Amino acid sequence: MDTIANTEQARAWNGYEGQYWADHPEHWDGVAGALNTPLFGAAGIDPADRVLDIACGNGQTTRLAAGLASRGHALGVDLSGPMVATARAIAAAEGIANVRFEHGDAQVYPLPHGEFDVAISRGGMTYFIDPVAAFVNVGSALRPGGQLAFVCLREAAEQEWFTVFTSALLGRTPTPNAADPYAPGMFSLTDAERIRDVLGRAGFADITVTPVEVPMLYGPDASRAAEMRLGSGPARDRLRDADQATQARALQAVTAALRPFEQADGVRLRGAYWLVGAVRPGQP
Repeated sequence: MDTIANTEQARAWNGYEGQYWADHPEHWDGVAGALNTPLFGAAGIDPADRVLDIACGNGQTTRLAAGLASRGHALGVDLSGPMVATARAIAAAEGIANVRFEHGDAQVYPLPHGEFDVAISRGGMTYFIDPVAAFVNVGSALRPGGQLAFVCLREAAEQEWFTVFTSALLGRTPTPNAADPYAPGMFSLTDAERIRDVLGRAGFADITVTPVEVPMLYGPDASRAAEMRLGSGPARDRLRDADQATQARALQAVTAALRPFEQADGVRLRGAYWLVGAVRPGQP
């Protein structure tokens, strides 16, 4: 992998966290899958397009993009080596020939200049240590007139999944990144005006920021959803050194909190996002 800018995130996504996500692609695709419809609706991918998928994770969105760009191709880039390996394996098993994946930090990765018609991201644009520099790099990879479409989380208090999980685990809903609300992480682009400012400074035009809400599928039942949620992120970090009794109480509390959200097809909790669109200026 080329030089990375975001070393802290690289450690996380190439360590336990990245491996955990890579080992459970069906779970995380279920969580975020409802975002595919608004994301691809905004992206407007044509059959001959060349598509760049930033922070592609296990590659579901890249594979979907390749299917829409049937006469073009799709490239997925992600900071997580384990997830890139999973993405490649799934694409090979499915026989998708017009897709490839690269392990890299999209803020500094040497993307080919003007190569792509569309750039997309399903929730991965919030982890950059310098978002303006990252969007400049992504923009340079788009042809003049090329389209950018991505989704990112709104405020934590608007996330049903976040408030239910954290209230059950902590007895309260914390404020993420309270010391630095713009620190890299899930909630670094919750302010619509900041999104417009960052994209404008990165050279994009025709910027739109639209609220969308989706039902996020966290597992087939409350027990499995609680187990998966406690196995990753801040919840795992909090419980990692706890004794078995404490871990068991946490699992029981989160499972009970999720019971009211069980539906026929699994546990669904509302996620609140911004759907962002922008254009690289110039004539195609």
